[in-house]
Amino acid sequence: MARLIDEGVDPYLWLEDLDSADAAGWVRDRNAATVAALTAGDAFAELRAELRQVLDAEDRIPYPGWRGDGLYYNFWQDAAHPRGLWRRTTLDGYRRPEPEWDVLLDVDALAAEEGENWVWQEVTVLRPGYERCLISLSRGGADAVVVREFDLVRRAFVEDGFALPEAKSDVCWIDADHIYVATDFGPGSLTSSGYPRIVKRWRRGTPLSEAEIVHQGRAEDTAVYAAHDPTPGFERDFVGRRLDFYRSENYLLNRSGELTRLEVPDDAQWDAHREWLLIRLRSPWTVGGVTHAAGALLAARFDAFMAGGRELTVLFQPDDHTALSYHVWTRNHLILATLADVRSRLVVLTPGEPGWRREPLAGVPDFAHSEIVDTDPDHGDAYLLASDGYLQPVALRLGQVGGPVETLKRQPAFFDADGLVVRQYFATSADGTRVPYFVVGDPQAPAGPTLLTGYGGYEISLTPYYSGLIGRGWLARGGSYVVANIRGGGEYGPGWHRAALRENRLRAYEDFAAVAAELVTRGITTPEQLGVEGGSNGGLLMGVMLTRYPSLFGAVVAHVPVLDMRRYHRLLAGASWMAEYGDPDQATDWAYLREYSPYHNVRGDRPYPPVLLITSTRDDRVHPGHARKMAARLREHGHDVSYYENVDGGHGAAANSEQRAFVWALTLEFLWRKLAGRPHHPVPRQGSPIDAGERAGLEGRR
Repeated sequence: MARLIDEGVDPYLWLEDLDSADAAGWVRDRNAATVAALTAGDAFAELRAELRQVLDAEDRIPYPGWRGDGLYYNFWQDAAHPRGLWRRTTLDGYRRPEPEWDVLLDVDALAAEEGENWVWQEVTVLRPGYERCLISLSRGGADAVVVREFDLVRRAFVEDGFALPEAKSDVCWIDADHIYVATDFGPGSLTSSGYPRIVKRWRRGTPLSEAEIVHQGRAEDTAVYAAHDPTPGFERDFVGRRLDFYRSENYLLNRSGELTRLEVPDDAQWDAHREWLLIRLRSPWTVGGVTHAAGALLAARFDAFMAGGRELTVLFQPDDHTALSYHVWTRNHLILATLADVRSRLVVLTPGEPGWRREPLAGVPDFAHSEIVDTDPDHGDAYLLASDGYLQPVALRLGQVGGPVETLKRQPAFFDADGLVVRQYFATSADGTRVPYFVVGDPQAPAGPTLLTGYGGYEISLTPYYSGLIGRGWLARGGSYVVANIRGGGEYGPGWHRAALRENRLRAYEDFAAVAAELVTRGITTPEQLGVEGGSNGGLLMGVMLTRYPSLFGAVVAHVPVLDMRRYHRLLAGASWMAEYGDPDQATDWAYLREYSPYHNVRGDRPYPPVLLITSTRDDRVHPGHARKMAARLREHGHDVSYYENVDGGHGAAANSEQRAFVWALTLEFLWRKLAGRPHHPVPRQGSPIDAGERAGLEGRR
């Protein structure tokens, strides 16, 4: 069968059929075998209960967000409300140890009433009135959503209001009676990636079929969009085509429907705030006789730029150690978040005469990773700041630029960190590049079970954060935890990402292998005791480690992984990732993709460490067929492979705390058994339970 796959014939193609009886039966059999092997006995049940306590802890921080009306909004899940409550309170109310919440929507009650498996996704609030919103709910956690209009005053869905059936939709308010909507309008309305190709302006009280087209893209685009900025005095509308994952074509849309091109590089990120236009470069840009570096942030007066002026101010200039992570506006100030060797720094920039004034952001502790949770640029200069670290629970602060800073909430510790330290090292990759990584554990301990993770793609940075699941489920039991900041990520800006793009992908894998080898050299672990885990693109990383560097590891876990690089672009949203990986239908691209595609590199003539593959039937982003087929190939060659497919969960492989606790208990139990050679026996609880909830509120903003 290996020869057949090499020749382009896939004997496991039938496992891509989600609805077939044969595929469903195969999944049931694999699930049953894995559950029987890993969950029998008290040890697993106790571990799962410990992790569930973390996820449902009542004293975890309820991360808030502003919606523009001065209230603090929060989406909350716990044991009594597994699907969640959307709620709000005042600032004074939030300051209390136990705030009094005004519940707007009980998703559990809604699901029971309607007989639907609803999972909360997002909400878009009408500005500046803040009396209506559009709520997106998915079935089972998929990316596809149902959109329904909700009245924030009456706390009820609006009868005959705006509503869309299940699809990968994008919606935006224009005013109380109009919205922009990009959705599945029928045959020919989607791109090859499965996202909307057409965006329309929809008037209240009229059928969606009568909505007016305002912009459309091409089938080969990733998607189209439309956006309205309601800021008084700066009302603007934008439309555009997302050409691929990194490039877009953007226009200012005037009231008569005329388009004016926003003349920025198509791979640049940009945003308009009041009178300002910001441009964040992914590649060098020569304009006005000056070449600006990739990773720079530039500012211009919006109206002057649209009129042809090119007077640009450099707000951030990258160097070999420092990159811009993100920026956020308050009403009158700009906050820049940078990474210096993967350590966070935040500064405030204030426009004025003679230029932009720069100063440190108040309230940022010296020895922690800090992130902006939210700002309210419609109304003022307040910001919410979360600071934590691998061993440091979260502190949530409310600050005013140029004013006071107060601590609103502190997360209680979840595990005993005494004797544990965080160290940063730099491994040397195959081409001589220095690759940073963090090691969390007891520096005096002998070589022992170690869990290494990484991602290395899409310019996404892995930064320090406090994880209750890793803390209680791994560190508290004597394991070490390692995070590798390999190329392909954004830790050092666009260049760090581009270094592992497309034909250079192997560099990311060489980086990760170099970190793994150095962990052994430093005496932190041994190959037999080193386990690795990653999800999505990180799951692809795990597949490559399994098939390309098997001797380095004692166990491998891949969550919702991309593994078949020959067909990934034909499955669900895969076509939108070709800017990252390449086009398998092009012979030159397939030549390098074939070199590392895990599914095509499974061999029976070399030993592999045991592997656990976890996915979700409802993942409509990365097709579960990747994990299914990989498991089948590994079984065909006699390798030790465990497989678990959760029915719900979407791309997160879990839709609620119960499912998340089960999936992570499977992961940690599997790793501990393979690396320590014994079941994962829980230890007495230390400290108070926190959420670190994998810090869903913050993780979603990265």
